[in-house]
Amino acid sequence: MFRILKKSFQTGVVTEAPPRLEDAELDGVGMELRRRIDARFGRSLAIRQVDAGSCNACELEIHALNNAYHDVARFGVHFVASPRHADALLVTGPVSRHMEAALRRTWRATPAPKFVIAAGDCACTGGEFGVSYASCGAVERVIPVDAKIPGCPPSPLALLKGLLHALRA
Repeated sequence: MFRILKKSFQTGVVTEAPPRLEDAELDGVGMELRRRIDARFGRSLAIRQVDAGSCNACELEIHALNNAYHDVARFGVHFVASPRHADALLVTGPVSRHMEAALRRTWRATPAPKFVIAAGDCACTGGEFGVSYASCGAVERVIPVDAKIPGCPPSPLALLKGLLHALRA
């Protein structure tokens, strides 16, 4: 036991520093997003995230939006479990054939006015999967898309900028 502790103290911290976002840029984008949400909705923005067949890399970045570092809730954005409570759909991944009907039902269940955001290269273009026997390809081949956030995966800051772009449209 003491041998392990001694080795730990001798080695020290070997992890790399966390990525440093420009806090001013994050706060600036977030405050502009807050102003747009207040002007358009007069309350917070409710988003239903739909995984249409992704590798989950985009979902990890979306989850990072909710952590204590990014804290997207302070800007008036929150994620909901039901499309009936949502103002927007955030779709990730190429639409697999098995998710096509579920995505259409989710889109129909979302009350109007609604907007759809395709997040990640796979959702925007179909990515490396494209159109095949198992994949419909990009989200816009299944439901109308109002905004696209490219990246594989898009960073939390890119996701915030994409939400801001979607609200400007």
